Amino acid sequence: MESLVLPEGVVAMRGQTGVSRRRILRAIAGGSSALAIVPVLTLGPRKAVADVDITQFGAWLQGVREEAAARGVSAATLDEALNNVAYNYDVVALDQKQPEGTMTFVDYLARVVNDNRVKAGRDLFLQHQVLLKRIGGLYGVQPRFIVSLWGIESNYGAQQGDYRIVEALATLAYEGRRAEFFRKELLNALEILEHHDVSAGNMLGSWAGAMGQCQFMPSSYLRFAVDADGDGKRDIWNSTADVFGSIANYLASNKWNSNETWGREVKLPAQLDSKLVSLDIEKSLEEWRKLGLRRADGGELPVIHKLNASLVRPDDTTGPAFLVYGNYKAIMNWNRSTYFATAVGTLADRIEQG
Repeated sequence: MESLVLPEGVVAMRGQTGVSRRRILRAIAGGSSALAIVPVLTLGPRKAVADVDITQFGAWLQGVREEAAARGVSAATLDEALNNVAYNYDVVALDQKQPEGTMTFVDYLARVVNDNRVKAGRDLFLQHQVLLKRIGGLYGVQPRFIVSLWGIESNYGAQQGDYRIVEALATLAYEGRRAEFFRKELLNALEILEHHDVSAGNMLGSWAGAMGQCQFMPSSYLRFAVDADGDGKRDIWNSTADVFGSIANYLASNKWNSNETWGREVKLPAQLDSKLVSLDIEKSLEEWRKLGLRRADGGELPVIHKLNASLVRPDDTTGPAFLVYGNYKAIMNWNRSTYFATAVGTLADRIEQG
């Protein structure tokens, strides 16, 4: 079973970190980093917050400045972005926190795809239906999936995070356990600022560097963010059109098929080889039917020619099982968690059912 990080801020922090009660309560209420639960990475020995020598942080930032300048980032942009950056102990504390426990998929789904989020998604789907139809048609992505990802990543833009992205990335890069990854993302963030799509003060997001209403890391922003409203900026913080277009462009760039859905819950036979539960194994729906799989309500699987599916079980040997299609793998490219991908598909279905 995947080891899961509990919502951001739930773990009790040391007094000196300054993690506010407001942030903890907001995280528990739900938002991008609180709900986009992903597998824990093995990062090596954890260091206490106080173990990091920050006396060289200023000199280290100077090195970042020089590297960014060599890439064409102007002195004015670098001054705006870096002059007030400090080592952020809150960010390090959140990154170093140990999981307090685990959450089953059923519990996770009930939390992420709750009635309030479904209702809000349906209302917003109707409110933005003209824009969604245009964006969906342009990129070949069904609008309900755009709204679903928007809802799960940032609660429809309401919870984007209030950390300064440059400071958060600089802190994580300097702290060192994933220095190369976060330094690259920091340089990408500085490149974004050079394009003047957003100011350093308004480049806000999660403590881990994910930005805006669709929670793109800077590298994803550079690859997939689009100016869908035609104002000359790719504004995933404030422009609904840019958020929708960026989400759709990401999925389309990852082999999304507008003629297919994501998958369906299925009922398994009493005896089934557990090795068949794998995203690496694909069989036709007819082959799965012959192996004894049925719809969740016990009915026969649909007869759809040339549609292959993989069998996934978010909690491995217990809990619900799903037959998933190619679009599911596109969602997995966004976030490599079966919890997350299945929740996106489930929310999209419930939004459409409204």
